[in-house]
Amino acid sequence: MVRPLALALVLAALPALAKPPRLTLFITVDALGSDLLLRTRPKFKSGMRQLLDGGAFFPNGRYDYAKPRTAPGHTTLITGADPWRHGIVDNRVVDRSTGAPASVFKDEAHPVLEVPLSVATGGDTSPLNLMAETLGDRLRMTSRARGKVVALSGKGRSAIALGGRLGQAYWFNETVGKYVTGTWYTKEFPTWLKDFNARGLADKYFSQQWTLLLPRTEYLGEDDRSYEEEGPGLGRVFPHPLNGGLQAPGPRSYSALAASAFSNDLLVQVAKAALEGEALGKDEVPDILAVSFSGTDLVFHAYGPYSWEMQDTLYRLDRAVGELVTAAERAAGGRANLLIVLTADHGGAAVPEHWASEGVPARRLNPKELAQGLTQELRTRFPQTDITAIQEESDLYLIGKALDDPKLDGAAVRRAAAAWLAKQPGIATAVARDDLHTAPDVAGLLAPVRRGYYPGRSGDVLIVPQPFQVISSMPAGTNHGTPYSYDQQIPIVFAGKGVKPGTYLHAINAMDVAPTLAAMMEMGAPASAEGQPRTEFFSNGR
Repeated sequence: MVRPLALALVLAALPALAKPPRLTLFITVDALGSDLLLRTRPKFKSGMRQLLDGGAFFPNGRYDYAKPRTAPGHTTLITGADPWRHGIVDNRVVDRSTGAPASVFKDEAHPVLEVPLSVATGGDTSPLNLMAETLGDRLRMTSRARGKVVALSGKGRSAIALGGRLGQAYWFNETVGKYVTGTWYTKEFPTWLKDFNARGLADKYFSQQWTLLLPRTEYLGEDDRSYEEEGPGLGRVFPHPLNGGLQAPGPRSYSALAASAFSNDLLVQVAKAALEGEALGKDEVPDILAVSFSGTDLVFHAYGPYSWEMQDTLYRLDRAVGELVTAAERAAGGRANLLIVLTADHGGAAVPEHWASEGVPARRLNPKELAQGLTQELRTRFPQTDITAIQEESDLYLIGKALDDPKLDGAAVRRAAAAWLAKQPGIATAVARDDLHTAPDVAGLLAPVRRGYYPGRSGDVLIVPQPFQVISSMPAGTNHGTPYSYDQQIPIVFAGKGVKPGTYLHAINAMDVAPTLAAMMEMGAPASAEGQPRTEFFSNGR
């Protein structure tokens, strides 16, 4: 009797390490680079300040593949792997059979529910192309499907990546102005989502204006800048109307809402409905609620990271995050049962004209012009061929029946394309896929390209622009997707159960997020994870 009694006493004295959090709240903020967060931090008063001051804050998070974008970024965070394993290389890839770009999560066999047929299969619809297990998939398997996984976002590609294959994913559809999902996940909306959509919250923003949250003196720089986009009827200066120029709510007004700071408030409301409707955090079996704030990215692209619009969006996001965290705490029965991570899918460049006005050697690289020049070069170099170059961000795809002719050396064509591209202004390097893994990596730029390459989906020639060169076909606004710190560096914050607060200045990889959460949830890491659990902030001996 002595030995069993002693064992029982030891087990009783141990910290509750084997008791995972009831609820893990996985928050991503689209386009929130570390620099943007750090310079905004002094103005935070609510949820963001609560997490940054009371959590384990890593300002030096980083992606180590070359093209940080929304779909691959979310997928890397939730799988712990880079695109060369999970297969999600960009938001869109070029269909070589048609030469047309297609959404990376497009799956015509699983259309979106309750939207017009013309748009039901045209965008992101299912995780069919996801080639790696997610954190939520691991939870579903480990718990024998008792643990719930719900992912919510303003974008389909964000929600689908976070929801994985075995969870649930819901996203805002700008055509119908409500949250939707695809038939991969369900054949009919759950009752809580039907009830939420029936409230018509998106329509209630129609008559509103996006005004400044704080006094004008609290905003740095100027409101009206010529290199900003006007968005879907929003205009360049405050106040921004949300009606999209319509007489009644419709697709354009829903797009205006999605591109404004108020989209984040709408997302919090649907998250609260999901917490209650799915009874998340109500028992000892762990659940995951993943929430991706997309409005920040749309504001970033149109107005840039230094704009008044971005500043105001982050001030409002601060409040939205506070409301979300409070709701999650209530659902889980307190912070002691809640684990939180807040991070970003990528950073972003300043508007190139803004950089240039400050003396930075920046420029806008038009991908259409680059592809047209390459097409002309290849048809001159290889006469009597129908080769066409199509550029999708920093990937060049070569399309044409001649490439299937055994008499034509396809590798020679791709190498010729790479040689021409490497000589163009603003291009740091270009490499044919045939040479990607063998070419000398003198400046260290090919290593991140290799980590982002997936055969059959990535381009035939991969380019890396020089620093401060922004690839964009638009005459205004900005972009992201390069292997430089303004695009790659992100904040990562852990808070809640088992977390020792503090600021941790050493580097952390975006791939470390999923394995770390898995360890804190007392389960194995996702199958293809390359990252490692970060234990320096674990409390109670973890």
